Amino acid sequence: MISFPPSKINLGLNILEKRADGFHNLESVFYPIPLCDALEVILDPTSPQGSLVFRTSGLPIPGDESGNLIIKAHRLFNEKIPLPALKVHLHKVVPMGGGLGGGSSNGTWMLRMLNNLMGEPFSLVSLRGMAESLGSDCPYFLYDEPCLVKGRGELLEPFSINLGGWHFVLLNPGVHVSTKEAFSMIKPQLPSHSVEAVLQDNPDHWSGRLINDFENGVAHRFPQIANCINLLRNAGASYVSMTGTGASVYGLFRNKPNIQAQTGLFCYQCVL
Repeated sequence: MISFPPSKINLGLNILEKRADGFHNLESVFYPIPLCDALEVILDPTSPQGSLVFRTSGLPIPGDESGNLIIKAHRLFNEKIPLPALKVHLHKVVPMGGGLGGGSSNGTWMLRMLNNLMGEPFSLVSLRGMAESLGSDCPYFLYDEPCLVKGRGELLEPFSINLGGWHFVLLNPGVHVSTKEAFSMIKPQLPSHSVEAVLQDNPDHWSGRLINDFENGVAHRFPQIANCINLLRNAGASYVSMTGTGASVYGLFRNKPNIQAQTGLFCYQCVL
């Protein structure tokens, strides 16, 4: 069994207030993009029930393997319903720590695949609770459509927006942005324009109104991110934004842009 966990971008990201539990209430629209990893799950009849052999290829994944959300998803599912022995292979394409939700997508798609493998014992509501325990962004990847996101990221509502036909360019300079540091550079506040209101217009009218609250502080701290923003603007993008807390930056273009690949810069282009 193989799947292709997608990534997402933020269309706007307003940080509204800090909550009593230490999290922040936010407002954003998550939009899926066709930049995907590949995740394969196969039965392993030679190993004990419940065991897992996990391998990766593609982009190197830093940190201890036990912290990988695929491993955590397997452990969580196996605690509820005993699983057969499995071999899992992840081919990593989506840059990590880039505001694209790649790790969250991997963990949630692991839950989806295990549920399918076991005959779908869990409802969408149950899977959503399991995904939420993995991370705030994880429940979104149970849905294959744009969603308005509120709360700390767990409140989801399908959102009608179609960027079909727009040329999309994603850049990632390979720097690591600490989420804690990114939050330290902003002051939560109500936005001048709600994400929902701005997205009623097309991307030609988003600049200056559809804001990622993290962008100014993070781009100032990391000149490489500011350079990506400037590169996309100079190439004629109708709209440019950082996604999440960075470091990825994207641009939307009416026509196919002429952007040259640069050494050390991850570049992904497609038509949405």
